[in-house]
Amino acid sequence: MTDIKGKVAVVTGAGSGIGRALAYDLARRGAKLAVSDVDATGLAQTVKQIRVIGAPVHHARLDVTDRAAVLSYADEVASEFGVVNIIMNNAGIAFTGDIEQMSFEQIERVMDVDFWGVVNGTKAFLPHLIASGDGHVVNISSLFGLLSVPGQSAYNAAKFAVRGFTEALRQEMLVNGHNVHVTCVHPGGIKTAIARNAGAVDGHDVAALAAFFDAKLAKTSPEAAAKSILRAVIGNRPRAVVGLDAKILDIAVRVLGPAYQRLLVMGAGRLMPSAAAHAAVADEPKTTGNGRARASA
Repeated sequence: MTDIKGKVAVVTGAGSGIGRALAYDLARRGAKLAVSDVDATGLAQTVKQIRVIGAPVHHARLDVTDRAAVLSYADEVASEFGVVNIIMNNAGIAFTGDIEQMSFEQIERVMDVDFWGVVNGTKAFLPHLIASGDGHVVNISSLFGLLSVPGQSAYNAAKFAVRGFTEALRQEMLVNGHNVHVTCVHPGGIKTAIARNAGAVDGHDVAALAAFFDAKLAKTSPEAAAKSILRAVIGNRPRAVVGLDAKILDIAVRVLGPAYQRLLVMGAGRLMPSAAAHAAVADEPKTTGNGRARASA
């Protein structure tokens, strides 16, 4: 895929953050859009701007953990546009807490949205992408799919799972001769509402974590992230590491191996705003306080 103009692109988690920026950039490049989010208000704002840009747009409130709804949505989009070329599985949530403190249900919720939401979107749209003869799967993992940090075990697990799932999918498309390219995206700190919307176990100062993330870690704008992702799509690249912070830390992990873990522990102890907050929340616009998925990075 060397040109996005005229392609039908699906973006989940399009109500804010990277998802919204991707939708706008795709619209400006001449794509036809299908956008979704559980946040109907945020999604309506995205749709309004897409229409101002002048791109055709289909929109729906969608919970990516509802497999039947996602399957139905895929058929609905394919029926309206006649073809689907790109799926961007971007919706996700963030949650902070140590493993010993988190409930099974809290861990499951993160996995349901951040991993199974990607699986549901991929499986639902893959037949349509194969049928198009020119398809592309874009799955949003994270910097935390390249390295682990304390306090983000559930998020790490989900994003590492997205990475493994997506890399295997790419190999399968090559082995089976399907003209479907696959890109796994690893954003670093993006200037979104992720930290302010993140959930956490009791005892964490969520406001302090959010302030720290916004002031110290969020260095890349959603618009810059979207441009980087779309460059990877047009270049048919298997991986996109987004943001200078993500690129530096990716190299550090490759060089240091498991030794990076002790350095992160030392850094978290010195830098975090409270003893209870062991690590900064992740890199994508994610959840409301009750853990409902809003958008993605």
